[in-house]
Amino acid sequence: MLKIGLTGGIGSGKTLVGSVFQELGVPVYEADKEARRLMESDATVIAGVKGLFGEAAYAGGTLNRSYLADKVFGDDDLLTRLNDIVHPAVRKDFDRWTRRHATHAYVMEEAAILFESGGAAAMDFTVFVKAEASVRINRVMERDQVTEAEVRKRMERQMNDQQKELLSDFVIYNDNDRMILPQIVDLHNKFSKLNR
Repeated sequence: MLKIGLTGGIGSGKTLVGSVFQELGVPVYEADKEARRLMESDATVIAGVKGLFGEAAYAGGTLNRSYLADKVFGDDDLLTRLNDIVHPAVRKDFDRWTRRHATHAYVMEEAAILFESGGAAAMDFTVFVKAEASVRINRVMERDQVTEAEVRKRMERQMNDQQKELLSDFVIYNDNDRMILPQIVDLHNKFSKLNR
């Protein structure tokens, strides 16, 4: 079974692409969503987060996201230390999840920071969803009801698209010039044949 990493910058449409792969019968592990789940359910992660941020990191047993966001925003060292707690747990969880889907030709992990977290090293291939910055900014502004400046700040915290594209094996263009579905189906067929 192949492991395929799916990534893209904020607003690129990687979640949409992942959902199309799911419609094609491909199991897709949503790393960002699972990281949030683990931060509220995994005893080791919870202890690590509390050790780093104190009891205030959890309000009534629930992760206090705004508190954590305030703490790590602009503090790269603190963010790195948080990631050092969460990423290994996500990696273990993905490995367990992959074993449960061993009968499939391939599985996919969708992760915004696939390269930054080191997750790409565990993949057989990586797919980058590319969209122009202006398109991405408009999508996120509309989706999250935030300002352009706020979106740009988020974008600055991610690896830039040129780096991600160079590191990726395949690119899906999510722009207004190319239809996205044929690109996804083409890759699905490639990955399915590779594991026959």
